Amino acid sequence: MPNLACYFLNICSEFAYAEFKFISQIYQTNLISVSYSIFYSLKSTFSPSVKIQIYLLKLATLFLAIYALALTLSPAARARSWEVELRWSHWLGFAIWLVSIVLILAQTNKYAPDADPYLIPISALLTGWGVLSIWRLDAGFGFRQALWVVFCAVVYSLAIKFPQNLNILHRYKYIFLFSGLILTALTLILGTNPGGNGPRLWLGCCGLYLQPSEPLKLLLIVYLAAFFSDRIPILSGLLPLIIPSLFLTGIAIAILITQRDLGTAGIFIFLYASMVYMASGKRRLLLISILLLILVGLVGYFFVDIIRFRITTWLDPWTDPSGRSYQVIQSILAVANGGIYGRGPGMGSPGLVPVAHSDFIYTSIAEETGMVGSIVLLALFALIAARGFLIAIRAGSQFRRLLAAGITTYFCGQSILIIGGNLRVLPLTGVTLPFLSYGGSSLLTSFIGILFLIQISNEVEQEPAYLNSQKPYLLMAGFIGAGLIACAAATGWWADVRADDLLSRTDNPRRAIADQFVLRGALLDRQNRAINISKGEPGSYTRSYLVPALGPITGYTHPVYGQAGLEASLDPYLRGLQGNPTLLIWWDYVLYGQPPVGLNFRLSLDLDVQKQADELLGAHRGAIVVINANTGEILAMVSHPTFDPNSLDTNGETLPYEPNAPLLNRASQGSYPVQTILAPLLSVAFEDAKPADSELVNFYDKLGFYKTPQLRLPVASAAVKGTLKDLNVSPIQMISAIAGLSNQGLCPGLQIASAVEIPAQGWVVMPEPEKPVQCLPVNNIKQELGTLQVQGKPFWEYTSSGMEKNQPITSYESGTLPNWSGTPLAVVVILEENNPVFAKLIGSSVMQKAIQP
Repeated sequence: MPNLACYFLNICSEFAYAEFKFISQIYQTNLISVSYSIFYSLKSTFSPSVKIQIYLLKLATLFLAIYALALTLSPAARARSWEVELRWSHWLGFAIWLVSIVLILAQTNKYAPDADPYLIPISALLTGWGVLSIWRLDAGFGFRQALWVVFCAVVYSLAIKFPQNLNILHRYKYIFLFSGLILTALTLILGTNPGGNGPRLWLGCCGLYLQPSEPLKLLLIVYLAAFFSDRIPILSGLLPLIIPSLFLTGIAIAILITQRDLGTAGIFIFLYASMVYMASGKRRLLLISILLLILVGLVGYFFVDIIRFRITTWLDPWTDPSGRSYQVIQSILAVANGGIYGRGPGMGSPGLVPVAHSDFIYTSIAEETGMVGSIVLLALFALIAARGFLIAIRAGSQFRRLLAAGITTYFCGQSILIIGGNLRVLPLTGVTLPFLSYGGSSLLTSFIGILFLIQISNEVEQEPAYLNSQKPYLLMAGFIGAGLIACAAATGWWADVRADDLLSRTDNPRRAIADQFVLRGALLDRQNRAINISKGEPGSYTRSYLVPALGPITGYTHPVYGQAGLEASLDPYLRGLQGNPTLLIWWDYVLYGQPPVGLNFRLSLDLDVQKQADELLGAHRGAIVVINANTGEILAMVSHPTFDPNSLDTNGETLPYEPNAPLLNRASQGSYPVQTILAPLLSVAFEDAKPADSELVNFYDKLGFYKTPQLRLPVASAAVKGTLKDLNVSPIQMISAIAGLSNQGLCPGLQIASAVEIPAQGWVVMPEPEKPVQCLPVNNIKQELGTLQVQGKPFWEYTSSGMEKNQPITSYESGTLPNWSGTPLAVVVILEENNPVFAKLIGSSVMQKAIQP
């Protein structure tokens, strides 16, 4: 089995080498060849520890090579075409990373051959993953990060030659700490921000910047490790141990708070409490520190705006998703969009999250590698924790033990803090994710931390220093493990359990981006004439609304204003997520990170009847509904005033505030007095008798006035059963009731979505949403309609008026006669004005158009 593993890893490395050689020819660079020449020339001299590192680094190289290849091919996969420009520039970053890691490996083999074999591969994998992720978001930032990797490799290679540097750090702890404090304090006077806005936490100019608070974390750990290791043997009390160190730590925290770098200040408090606990073994210190952080948070909530903002955003981000909570909401949506397996490298939209290359690098990775990739990343930090605390326990001196434990706590504690902020497990802090986030100061600090761990673990000839109890270190490791598990659980919660709800939110711009790359299904009328279609090329698809007057009914899908109407209710079909075979959906998700091509949907609407009804209603406020009285299919649905979905870019902001409410679908959401349509229905049901209230309630219940219609549209809620006075119903409830007069007393269930076109099956008819109900007695229908019949026409009609909140309402109802040989029809016209003559003109014209063969 070992030989087989070695054989497999060698094949992997040769495959990667061949691929990289091809890329190097594109860039006319010999970097990769040089790195592999160095690698193979040193291979025979590698120690057993470094050989393990070689195997692990081969796997890391293979993983990153596949990741880089996926980034290269992602434009073609997203456009589903090879006629696009592929991504190549990130291979330069990969080559730079590879050369740097080979240099680090060579120097480690020479100067620390017995060091821990897992730290270099883990940190190398995380760093390369970060470089590719940053490059994918912004090539400029990615190139700078790659250069920082080179600089870190050079610093590492020079520093590892001097194993005595740990003793120098121990001896001159005060000088190093004060230097860090002075540099950090200088930012209060000379500080700048490379981005131009925000806290001025950096020193430098001309494109070269240092954030002193990053190395200050490491310097604080060095100071605390040296201070405690010197005093633990001679001091028994806790106060003499912590007061001097607390003073200097307090100065550092005070400077950071003055800078408003609250995330780093929180890290310092956590590091100090952890170091004191591991040095003293007093568990109550952890509890006191946690209570202190909570107290500081409460005080800050009431007196510091930025803390109040972050805590409010953490507790309830949903109240302001497009404002202050935008970052957190989009971060969560990115994780949800990644799902279990991710959209694929280069296939997500991580750039929608502000500062994705730095503070939110975790969500960038989660969106494109999914929960699986996120858990792998968290597992890598868990391995750093395990190896770091093992190195600490085996360390040859108390200083090295505390230093190793402190560095490990820094790596993992800061990771939990920023990942937890990305996932809303913790308030957002804005610190970097070690090794992965963009930032040279953070990356250099991380590599120096790894250097110290490597040097401590390389001292195998030394016996472990006396350790009274391993419990503080094991408890701290367990605490970190619990934090990483909490982050993994939160990732699963957003990526799986809550994913569907989150991705259906109207403020999720990823849906609109997907619509630009995947052809959305069309909405067609009953004769397959187009109503709403998508046009353009992959990457630039746009939705076109060919019958603008249908805006309140068919609705819209828009990157800013979300979705409405049938575009919203039929979205799973139009987007290809429903109706397509499960295997096809899964395959497209794996291959493209996108759903399949959307499915066309046939509506029951007849555009000829629809257009005439729209023209007749004109500028009048009201609604018209025409249905097949037998099947309940809606042949026309009109709501005026209407709006043009094609013009949302110009007037979308003002439409909700229009006094005439053009966004309201009056046909399904309008509410009008039922008395205006009751006369023919009551005459059929009760003849000339006056019904009791209980009889009316039962009658209205049969007519469906107390039941919300089941229609793939937003509808008005039904009245509470038993309501008689001021009973209002919607036009679609009205027409279902009066259709019974033309359908042998049967009130049909309404339907507007008729069939979906599935490629392998053709048109598949949608099931009826509701079964017809015997709502009227048959005996009296013919006699009643005889009195309402239009002379010389095969239909009856009735017009009446009423009032609704001092607003005159005119209604017209009509239907074909029972002896009509054609399709039984029913028509309802509602005018928000007192105009029976006009209502009758509209209704009779629409009916005559509808009965034409």
